Amino acid sequence: MFRQTLELYLKRILEFLIYTKNYFIRNNPAQSLAESVVNGIKDFLTVKKKLKMAQYRLNYHRHQLNKMEQLIAENSQHNFLKGSHLDQKR
Repeated sequence: MFRQTLELYLKRILEFLIYTKNYFIRNNPAQSLAESVVNGIKDFLTVKKKLKMAQYRLNYHRHQLNKMEQLIAENSQHNFLKGSHLDQKR
């Protein structure tokens, strides 16, 4: 009885170790951790460049909006729209 129980436990432990080994072969956690650290460092080092690009896009779109508002105000027949307000016809 004791021997059968011991054999069963050893068999289960060996199966667990085999499953664990196969999991580490399929999903290498050390490699994925290293990749995530490298990607985090890359993101950290390129944050300033991304911020500059975002500011450039924001300024460009703001400039385009101001140009559109100015054209609408110049071509509008209403005097009260010639300021900085948006034309409601758009």
